[in-house]
Amino acid sequence: MSTLLIQSLLEIIIGIFTLFAGGEFFVQGAASLSLILGIPQLVIGLTVVSLGTSAPELFVSIGSFLRGSDAIAVGNIVGSNIFNVLVVLGSSALVMPLRVESRLVRRDVPLLLAVSAAVWGMASSGSFSWQSGFALLIALGINTIWEIRTAREEPQGIQDAEPEVKFNSYSKKWIRAFGKIIAGILILGFGSNLLISGAKSLAGAYGWSETVIGLTIVSAGTSTPELITSLVASLRGKTDLAIGNVIGSSLLNQLLVLGSCAFFSGSKGLAVEEILIQRDIPIMILSVLACMPIFWTKGIISRSEGAILLLLYILYLADQIIPYTIPTFQDELRIIAIFLILPVLLLLFSFKAYRYWHKLT
Repeated sequence: MSTLLIQSLLEIIIGIFTLFAGGEFFVQGAASLSLILGIPQLVIGLTVVSLGTSAPELFVSIGSFLRGSDAIAVGNIVGSNIFNVLVVLGSSALVMPLRVESRLVRRDVPLLLAVSAAVWGMASSGSFSWQSGFALLIALGINTIWEIRTAREEPQGIQDAEPEVKFNSYSKKWIRAFGKIIAGILILGFGSNLLISGAKSLAGAYGWSETVIGLTIVSAGTSTPELITSLVASLRGKTDLAIGNVIGSSLLNQLLVLGSCAFFSGSKGLAVEEILIQRDIPIMILSVLACMPIFWTKGIISRSEGAILLLLYILYLADQIIPYTIPTFQDELRIIAIFLILPVLLLLFSFKAYRYWHKLT
């Protein structure tokens, strides 16, 4: 194993752990400050905590964009959303079957699907303009207000599912709150630089495209907070929080992270690789669409369905990596996936959804 490979992997690993630590500091500091200002716990859970789990994506994508690596910036966002739905949701379901609240089916998942389709449309020209970024940020503001208003109208059980932030006796001190926020931002900045540096070195040394690196290693690293948060929530029996974390984070990735990068790109826009438009963004949309039949079946994501989601991500990951490792097997893998595995899964999902709706009528 070469020195460059070891150095790149160390930068990536340390960067991921640093991003997670920075996100924790940022959440605790921002939540403490919010309570000092008298903001309700429910609002904190819907805004500050959700922002904290998406902070690594935000810092890494903006950092990549500022370094001129648009491919990593966009690939990180798209890859994180695919990872969130297939791996985070799938892993959480394996820990404990996830009960889906009707609010998610009625509102949040259709909204995520609509936003993802809109992002695909914006990207079709080959770049995200600053106007597109501005529109996404406006949509973020509207959705946040709507989220808070509708959450207050839901039953108490839904409100109790929002993330709880615990504080000690010193949490009401302004200096401590601001100190945590500043420390979190600094640590996030340091961690994002490490992760981007390691990813770019790995891509340059072994001929991997920056898009693939962003879609796989970088996106999986920045999605670590979502994975840990959802797994812990599942272990504690808060399965609605586990699902809500995935949907909320996926929305923030597109509305906040992608919106910010595109808005600050100015007149040149945020470049989007053709392969992302043709393959990966459609897969991101299909991964959300694939969840709909699961959400309809008795309102529970079973362990078997969680395993299917993980299998789909393994196929996606293999399709990304095999062209660089075993190029001769690439066509065979796609034939097996397209003509055997995917049709079987599609029939299974369709049958389960039909059986559930047939029982209701």
